[in-house]
Amino acid sequence: MPTWGEYKSHAQERGALALELYVVESTPSEDGPPVPEVLPDHLAYQRDLEVAGNLAFAGPMSDDSGEMMLGTGLIVYRADSLEHARRLAEGDPMHQRGARSFRLRRWLINEGSLQLSVGLSTNTVKLG
Repeated sequence: MPTWGEYKSHAQERGALALELYVVESTPSEDGPPVPEVLPDHLAYQRDLEVAGNLAFAGPMSDDSGEMMLGTGLIVYRADSLEHARRLAEGDPMHQRGARSFRLRRWLINEGSLQLSVGLSTNTVKLG
């Protein structure tokens, strides 16, 4: 397998987007405080990161059936480096207080599409 940098360079050379983001899989801890106790501070932290431009996406994940909440969350950061993304994850009150633990990975976005519709007269936004 190539190194991350080699693969990213190859992707760019072939014309792929090669947008590097950072993905956190956040899972509840057994011995920390209950997640609902820390949730307001976590959501405030997420809002601050969104305003600062560091939060791309965040939200809960289902179990394999798609019918039940798993308790796992996925957070996607925009950061300057893996170390910067780690600091963002470590600064999350859920992780700071031990309500959740996390696993951090780089994510290279090469393909896909995003649709955004803005209704100017109706003041609506639709993301699809």
